[in-house]
This record gives sequence, C-alpha cells and structure tokens, in this order.
Amino acid sequence: MALNHLSVLRPLLCQSLVRQVRSPLVATSRVRAPLLCPSTTHYSPCTRLYATKKAKAKAKGQTAKVNINSALVEDIISLDEVKGDMTAVLNALKDDFTRNLSIRTSPGALDHIVVTTQDGKFPLNQLGQVSMKSPQLIMVNMSSFPEAIVAATHALRQSSMNLNPEVDGMIIKVPVPKVTREHRENLAKLAKQFGNKAKDSLRKVRSNAVTQVKKTKEGHSEDTIRLVEKQIQQMADNIAEDIDKQLAAKTKELLG
Repeated sequence: MALNHLSVLRPLLCQSLVRQVRSPLVATSRVRAPLLCPSTTHYSPCTRLYATKKAKAKAKGQTAKVNINSALVEDIISLDEVKGDMTAVLNALKDDFTRNLSIRTSPGALDHIVVTTQDGKFPLNQLGQVSMKSPQLIMVNMSSFPEAIVAATHALRQSSMNLNPEVDGMIIKVPVPKVTREHRENLAKLAKQFGNKAKDSLRKVRSNAVTQVKKTKEGHSEDTIRLVEKQIQQMADNIAEDIDKQLAAKTKELLG
C-alpha cells in the first residue's frame, strides 16, 4: 500500500518541481524580452539622441542670425550708415564692371569714358557725338568741343578696352578690335581684380565700424557690444556674398 501511495504522489511531486524550476526562467524572459525586441517604444531614446546630434552637426559652423533695431544702438554706432557704406562698395563694383569690362558691341560701350579737361572731368558722350559707323568702327564727332579732342583721344587710349583711336579732323575714329578668346580671358582676370578690390574696401568699412563700436563701449554691456559687432559682421558677409554673385555673373558673361 505504501508503494502504491508513493507511485501516486510521485507524478504530482515532479510536476510541482518542474513548475518551480521553470517559473524563474519565464519571469526572466519576460523582463529581458523588451531589450531583445526592436520595437520603436524601446529604441525611441536612441532615435531622439541621433536626431539631436544630427541637428547640432547641421547647426555647427552656422552663425546665428542677428537683427538689431538700429535705433536702440544709435548711441553706439549708426548701423544704417555702415550698411550704406557697404552697399556703396557693391555699387562701385557694378560701376567698374559696366565702365571697364565691356565687349564693345555698341556706341554705348564708350559712355563710361571720362575725359579730363582744363574745365573738369566730363563723360565722352557729353563732349562728342558717338555713333557706330560699322561693327568694326566707332566714330566720335568732336565738332562741338574741338579743344577736347586731344584729351578725349588720351582717355580712349588709357581705358582698359585696348583701344587705338585715330584723329581725322574733328572726328575721332575708334577701331573696334576683334573680341578674341584671349581678350575675354584678360577681361575676366580684370573682373576678379575688381572683385578683390571691392572685398578689400568692404573689410576696411567693417574694420572701421568695429573700431568705432569698441571706442564707444563704455556704459554698455559686453553682450550688447558683442551683438553689435556680430550684426556688423553679418552685414559684411551679406555684401561679400553679393560681390561673389556679381563677379560670377560678369565672368560668365565675359567668357561666353
């Protein structure tokens, strides 16, 4: 009877032992399962961290934009005047491009020529009547101001257009040289020189403005002075970008 009783209890004891052994494993698997499962819930912190690093990397090297109300810092410096001086540098570059880097396809190509006389400086088209005799010849009728013929001829020769004018009575004949590839490349080099000159002038304006700010920093916080200087630098960067655009456009025009 004892043996029979044990034979009956043995399966029940075994089942109980199996449950006790298995239960920790099941609990452990339930705890670890989320770490093994690539669900969005458990990986979102990594995603946010990656996005943050990516945003920081993108922002690295970029200067925060500053927009100061010029009226609030007028006792430090006139930002409007600084902007005007910087814009004047850009306008001077455009003027240099127009006056000195023409391909000479019309009488208007000589409009920028300035003639120095005893009475002052005058545009060539105010002293003489400019006309196109042929695609290869420009005529300048100086009958209204014959006393300026020598000065006008000198101005034409001294221009950057590689001109060789000839005087015939009251008429100045200006042969139009063929626009060769070499000449176009020389004009493109000259355009780059004008661009570098403009950037030098721009740096001078920025430097003078920063110096003025530092001289008047008394009575103002360091943060305010720093923001004003940053605003000036930002203005200079914008004009420098415009200079590069003007140079790129002119170079493309000259090289064809």
